[in-house]
Parts: sequence; structure tokens; C-alpha cells
Amino acid sequence: RFDRQIHVELPDLQERKEIFGVHLAPIKLDNTIDVNFLAKQTPGFSGADIANVCNEAALTAARHDKKAIDKQDFLDAVDRIVGGLERKSKIITPEEKRSIAHHEAGHATVSWLLPHANPLFKVTIVPRGQALGAAWYLPEERQLVTKDQMTDEMCSLIGGRVAEEIVNGQPSTGALNDLERLTKMAYGMVTYYGMSENVGNLSFYDSTGSRGYDLTKPYSEKTAELIDKEVKDLISSIHARTLKILNDNKDGFMELAALLLEKEVIFAEDLERIF
Repeated sequence: RFDRQIHVELPDLQERKEIFGVHLAPIKLDNTIDVNFLAKQTPGFSGADIANVCNEAALTAARHDKKAIDKQDFLDAVDRIVGGLERKSKIITPEEKRSIAHHEAGHATVSWLLPHANPLFKVTIVPRGQALGAAWYLPEERQLVTKDQMTDEMCSLIGGRVAEEIVNGQPSTGALNDLERLTKMAYGMVTYYGMSENVGNLSFYDSTGSRGYDLTKPYSEKTAELIDKEVKDLISSIHARTLKILNDNKDGFMELAALLLEKEVIFAEDLERIF
């Protein structure tokens, strides 16, 4: 039957736990493994991704001549699947490394201090794949997102760029991915979710896909200008709020960046101690 559509969603927390149960059965584990912990560490993973994590963890343990797979092997496997291979041999100047540390510390500080931002798990300045550094989050599996949650998330996204401006007095090209996501979220708030007072409770989202090759916008040029202005104003207010957060907590932010330069990888407990 061609009129039947079946949506296969990604597994939720309980389903991931059960999928891990299947793939962990044939491999040798030590007593540090907690299936609940592994399920929480893998939001958005499909069944195939989970199988891949188990396989990668076994390979990592074998490379280190371990008799059983431990918790760290699984964390390394998740990092490798999400971020790519570590590239410790990549040549980075001391100035660049310092800038990357402050960038990642900016993300970490803002996300830690804002109530609705995704909870931080760890921060690293070890290059992986295309990224020179990364902050790892464990997002809550929400079905609905409020305006406050979106704005806190956007502050967290621009935290790296603002941190560079505070420390270096100028931005760098390192925030490209952050700015891309930030811009898409801002346009989504204004044009899809009706979260702008001046544009109003309007949504220009086409869920049917029926517009096809129709290249005309479903709004006038005047509305297009209003949308652009609203998005710019929104991002300006996000930037100002993030700047205030980092300046108000500058001592902790600088201590975090120094710790990153020293250790290269820090965890949520380090942020808890500092803040």
C-alpha cells in the first residue's frame, strides 16, 4: 500500500537502554559499565549508531590490551563517532590554542550559568575531525521548546564568539558553525514559530511541501525587511546578554580557560567547582 506512511523515530532513553542490552550481551565488560549511563550519553543515536559504539569500544579496549571493556572505552568510542578521530598531530600555534581555549570556555561558562541551556558534560580543545575544539552536551529530550529555552541555547551558541571578542578584542573565523546554527534558529523563531512581536503570530512554514518550485516568498518585500530587522535585533540582544554574563563571571571564565590549556579536557565537575 502506497498510502501508508510509517515514521520510525530515533529511540528514546528507555529504548536506547534496551538496544544497548542487545549489543552488550556478546562482549566482555568490566564492573564500571552502567547501561543507564551509556543510554544517557547517546541522545539522538540510532540503533546502528549504538551498535557502532559497542564495536568501537571493543576495538579501543583491544588496542590497549585490556581484558574487558571499561567505561572510558565507551566514552572514547562516543567521542570518536560524534566528533571524528583525534588529531593531536595537527599543528596549532600557541596563540591559536589560547584562542580556542577561551572560545570553548565561553560556550561552557554561558551554558553552565543559564537555566535552560543544555547541560554540559565535557569540554575539549583536542582537535577532532574538522573541529579544533568542542563542548559536549547532554540535551534533554524535549518534544516542545519554549522561547526562553531557545534564547538560552542561542546565548550558549554565541558564547565562544563573545569570549574571543573579550580576550582578543576581535573575532576569528572559528565561530562559523556556531553562527550558522544561531542564524537558522533566529530565522526559525521569527518566520516559523511566531515568536516575534512585530511580525506577530504568523508562520511561513510549508509543512505540505506543495509549493514545490514556486520561487515567490509567501510575504511582501516590506515583511521581508521586517523579518531581517527582527532577526538582527534578536541576535544583537542575545550578543549583549552573553557579553554581560561573561563579563560578570570573568574570573571563573578565565580560570576555566587556563584549566583547559593545562588539561586539554575538562568535565562538568570542574565547572561545578569553579562556578
